[in-house]
Amino acid sequence: MVTDLQTPLKHFFGFDQFRPGQEQTVGQLLQGHSSLAIFPTGSGKSLCYQLSATQLPHLTLVVSPLLALMKDQLEFLASKGIAAASIDSTLTPEQNRQVMSDVRNGTTKILMVSVERFKNERFRQFIQSVPVSMLVVDEAHCISEWGHNFRPDYLKLPAYRASLNIPLVLLLTATATRKVKLDMAQKFGIDEQHIVQTGFYRANLDLTVLPVSTAEKRHRLAQLIAEQKGPGIVYVTLQHSAEEVAGFLLQQGVNASAYHAGFEDQKRQQIQTGFMAGRIDVVVATIAFGMGIDKSNIRFVIHYDLPKSIENYSQEIGRAGRDGQPSNCITLANLDGLNTVENFVYGDTPELSGIAFVLDNIRNECQNGQWELQLNALSTASNIRQLPMKTLLVQLELLGVIQPLYAYFADFKFKLLQPEKEILDRFAGERRDFLAAVLANTQFKRIWGTLAFESLYSSYNCDRKRVVSALDYLSEQRLIELETKKVTDVFQVDQAMLADSALSQKLYDYFIDKEHKEIARIAALVSFFELDSCLSRNLALYFDDHQSAENCGHCSVCRGQPAVLEYSESPRWPSDEQLISDLTGLRQHLSVPVTPDTQCRFLAGISVPLFSRNKVRQLSGFGSCENLRYAELRQKVEALSA
Repeated sequence: MVTDLQTPLKHFFGFDQFRPGQEQTVGQLLQGHSSLAIFPTGSGKSLCYQLSATQLPHLTLVVSPLLALMKDQLEFLASKGIAAASIDSTLTPEQNRQVMSDVRNGTTKILMVSVERFKNERFRQFIQSVPVSMLVVDEAHCISEWGHNFRPDYLKLPAYRASLNIPLVLLLTATATRKVKLDMAQKFGIDEQHIVQTGFYRANLDLTVLPVSTAEKRHRLAQLIAEQKGPGIVYVTLQHSAEEVAGFLLQQGVNASAYHAGFEDQKRQQIQTGFMAGRIDVVVATIAFGMGIDKSNIRFVIHYDLPKSIENYSQEIGRAGRDGQPSNCITLANLDGLNTVENFVYGDTPELSGIAFVLDNIRNECQNGQWELQLNALSTASNIRQLPMKTLLVQLELLGVIQPLYAYFADFKFKLLQPEKEILDRFAGERRDFLAAVLANTQFKRIWGTLAFESLYSSYNCDRKRVVSALDYLSEQRLIELETKKVTDVFQVDQAMLADSALSQKLYDYFIDKEHKEIARIAALVSFFELDSCLSRNLALYFDDHQSAENCGHCSVCRGQPAVLEYSESPRWPSDEQLISDLTGLRQHLSVPVTPDTQCRFLAGISVPLFSRNKVRQLSGFGSCENLRYAELRQKVEALSA
């Protein structure tokens, strides 16, 4: 056991001393105690695993939720001379092989992967063959269903850890309530004494809640940005809002750029790089922007729309003032956008009929105890959005109904970059015969060809693995351009578990419970913004930090300006006659029974696969009640159909 931690700290990182919590966490890990570290955003969580990894005998496996985070950390580790790598979708087959070789021979000390990588049977077999000293889970609050950013695949990490016999675990997060903290620790068997939590309160952040009507918002935003000294982020809820607000700021002479998940990867990367380098002053962004942004001199974060939760708010303002200098965190608050935030939640709750459809699909499509799934197709057919569909599949896994086996691409298309004869002439003997068979069983339509695997298997004795490897090789050699589509997941099915007649209801109850938790989280956010006692103190208490002062002296409440949030104007209902007419039109347009929830989503303007498939957005009444609360809409639809 290493007792002198100062020497490796100086040797690898050039630091003379630890930040709060780091030394305790590293010390615990090197004594063999799994730990949970809860440090504020930007206060050095990553060093806990990075330093520990240099002192542990075998591989440290890091699960990170975002490719951008992995790339930043790999660059940092490379600059410190620590051998680290990732296995991710951007690697070529050759790079992938090199990474696996370096991990196998012990050259690589840290391997970073996404949680989805564990679904890959080849990866699971590979990692099982390698000794692993420690599993690190970054953004670990994603594992808790009480948490704000729950990701269904994270729930399976304790089972993966057990099956891989990894002796040590480190969980890292910046945002965890007491309930979430204990839930995370319990799932990985971490003792409460090994939870390391540093103070949450940050004295340099000035918090302001500013009640503003929607009509005044843009004017107030431009005013506020003119008063700030330095770069900043403006957070909005919707993608089109990001573009509209950024356009407005540009007209006002602000060097601003929009950023959201709808942009191409390359464009997002350009905006992020421009902001980091100081070429862009203000980014107007959805929550897609932020994780992995480690710019120390962000002077302000303005919430143009309500954030999704207190946890999201905390993470987002945590990007300001990492250099310790005073920074402003301002929320332009009213209740107008409340229903928009709530509608994201309601749109993600599958209907009972959708869940029953999925279970019937498993029963009907199951062959030899195996079920094949294409997420897009099943999502569309069952009218369940893709994220809740993933949650549903994970719940089925946890209940033991299905178990993932492997995934493959259903469609392989390629075009020849060299004449067929020249490609074949590069090979001899059986390899040439094999490639000739592959090309003979590819149906070309003008330029692109689709490989028919079944006819290839019947005409030539080969397996899928060899065919895929060959196509990858031809692609690497620039002899063909290869496109793969339609990822198909294959699951083992437990027929006895699937036969449970209460299964649909059990799963539906789970989603309804989840919906209630999320709506309660939004209500807690509004209550927080309307507090009449210190905001900084209450924010710290929410995250179980009792060390901050009663009054911070640098929030709007301490300045004597508590906020009361209101609607800019009272939302108006269409007439009952109009609603009945619009809902009748919806029923006539759709060829399936229309449930009360489908009617509510139609009136609220919530997109679900059924609407996209049937071009429902064009109908009269779609979104006519988008400014009204969904719970009230439910009552209205029930009253109209009574």
